[in-house]
Order: sequence, then C-alpha cells, then structure tokens
Amino acid sequence: VCEMAFHCVVLFLGMAMSTVYAQIPSTSSYGERGSDLGIQLFAQVARSRPQENVVMSPHSVASILGMLLVGAEGNTRRQILTALRYKKHGPYKMLKRLHKNLTSRENRDLVTIANAIFAQQGFKMEDLFVSTNKANFQCESKNLDFSDTSEAADSINNWVRDHTKGMIPTIVSSDMLDGALTRLVAVNAIYFKGLWKSRFQPENTKMRNFTAGDGKVYRIPMMSQLSVFNIGLASTPFGIKYKVIELPYHGDTISMLIAVPSEDSTLVSEIIPHISTMTIQSWTKLMNQRKVRLLLPKFTVEAETDLEAPLSALGITDMFDQTKANFKQISSEPLHVSKALQKSKIEVTEDGTKASAATTAILLARSSPPWVIVDRPFLFIVRHKATGTVLFMGQINKP
Repeated sequence: VCEMAFHCVVLFLGMAMSTVYAQIPSTSSYGERGSDLGIQLFAQVARSRPQENVVMSPHSVASILGMLLVGAEGNTRRQILTALRYKKHGPYKMLKRLHKNLTSRENRDLVTIANAIFAQQGFKMEDLFVSTNKANFQCESKNLDFSDTSEAADSINNWVRDHTKGMIPTIVSSDMLDGALTRLVAVNAIYFKGLWKSRFQPENTKMRNFTAGDGKVYRIPMMSQLSVFNIGLASTPFGIKYKVIELPYHGDTISMLIAVPSEDSTLVSEIIPHISTMTIQSWTKLMNQRKVRLLLPKFTVEAETDLEAPLSALGITDMFDQTKANFKQISSEPLHVSKALQKSKIEVTEDGTKASAATTAILLARSSPPWVIVDRPFLFIVRHKATGTVLFMGQINKP
C-alpha cells in the first residue's frame, strides 16, 4: 500500500580531547520556538542548494539541541538557549509535554520520535544528564565500543533503521567515528506516516509537465483530485505573491501546507526567507475552503545535511570547538561536537482514507471548479496544528 511517509534522523557525534575547556514573537510555544530555529537552518541550506530538492525536520534539530542543552554549561549553554529562545531555567517540563503531544495516540497519524545516546564503554555520563533526557525525551542510553568503528557504526545504523521502519538504513559510516576519541553519539530519529484525509485516486495520476528550478520541463507523475481544500493567497513583505494550499491528514491534527509562487517568474527561493512559524500561523487566517481540482506531483526525496555550518551561522559555535565546548554536565572529561548530521526522507503518494459523505455531497455540485496545478518548484511544510510544531519542511525543485 502506498503511504505518505516522512523520516528523519539527526546525529551528533561527541568527541573527547585532552584539551580542557525572521521576526519572532516571544509568546510562541516551545514547539514553535524550536521549529523557528529549524526553519532558519532550512533557509540557509536551501540558499546554498537553490536548484536541489531539500528536506529537513526543524523539530528534530531542536530535539537534539534540547538533549545536548541538558549537559551544557556556560557559553555553550547560553548559545543554545539564545538560538532556541528557551527560558534559562529548565525548559524541560514544556519539552516533555510537547514530546507527549506530538507522539500522542490522538493524532491517528503515526508520529514516532526516538532519541538515543550511545556512549563509549566505560565512559561515565552524569546521572542527571541521563535521567533528565530519559524523562523528557524518552531517550535511551546505550554503551558501545567505539574502538571497533565498523561494529559501532553498525549498531547505531541498526537502531536508526529499526526506529524509522527501515526507511533510513544508515546515518553513520565507520570513518566518521574515531576509535580513539569518540565518546558520545546522540541520535534523534523521527518517523511520520500519514494518510491523506481525502485520498488521490491512483487511476487519476497521469504524466504531466513540471517546469523545474533550472527551467527545463520534465514529464512526471501528477496526482489529481476534485475536493474541498483550504486555499489562500499570501505575500511577502516585498509584495511577492504566492498560493498556499492545505492538505489535512486523516487524523486532522497534522497537515501539509504547500506554498507555490503565483508568478511563473518568481523563484521559490524568494519566499523562503520570509517563512517563520508566525508566517505559517498567518496563513491559517488567509485561507478559505474552496472546491478545486488539485494536481500535485507524486514524489520521493531524500537529503543529508551537515548542520555545523548553518548552526554556527546562527551563533551556536562553541560546542563544535574543542577549546571552547563546555559539556561539564555530561562528563568531567572534556567533550565537543565533532559532527552534526541530519538525514531526512519523504514520500508523497496518493493514499489516504476515503472521502467523507459530506465532502462527496459538495463534490456533486454542478459548477465546474477551478484547477490548481502545482507544476513548478514549491515549498512544503508538515505541521502539527495544536502546537504549531513544524515536523518537516522541504523545497522541491524537481520531483
């Protein structure tokens, strides 16, 4: 069965060394604050890959920083708190509630968030670090022997594969681990499986033209359905107009938002810098229910992102610097982050639950509805409505 699935893994490698030592309101929820940092990272990565498909999980970046925050002190801690806009004194109660909300059974669409810390055998982690992460992020702590780098990499990859239902088979290669120096690997995996509330009939999927970011025209499978969607017209502070379409998943707690420039000449990169959780919240007020025939590409995208440069650009620098990183709450042995990676994958297919009777009645109305065709580069956002958390975000230049 074709399903709509997203998967993402974030990995932070901690090394021990002998050396010692967009406009955003403050009222936003913790889910939104973490997402805003992730959206800023996404904007940087998208800027460096203007013609590529990019997919990231803003929430996952925030999760792993939240886990490291527990062990950070001094300036290292200050930099993480500032970038996330978290309150100084233990944001963990809020983060625990957020984790519970996102993974709640009430979602009906499956969101699985798995966190783990792999430490070198014999490496002593502070009890408070381990217990706080277990309580707030349901984080598992495991011991590995990093001196056997290929065995250690296999163990981490097997854990990731199990927690993303096999969709991300590898995140770490043995050459990323240093047999002598690696002390800690922190991993966050997020797996989302959603069914559209109103499904696309596979027989309506046809090959159609899509004008990619490089201006070339490609024939791609385009899904199609006649239904009622929330649609609106938004514009950036510079007056660049773009369409926003909301596609709810069947549990109605999570939806995908598609943003596509109104003018053929406008690049999708021109609207990205303007996106924040506040912008996304403003879309909900602009959109109205309309009956349309929606044509949307069927696509699968996978991307790996090195987070060190974009995080450093946002002021999180000390944790990567072996002379400045301060993780004394993890261990008395000096630690710094040597590698920060995120790997994400998304599949968008026809599958969903059957259209409800009420919708069907509307569909039988006689007027011929307008067509909305997403046949140029676009942005997508998968958002948990109640908390405003952005689980996934991507730019599609060529499906």
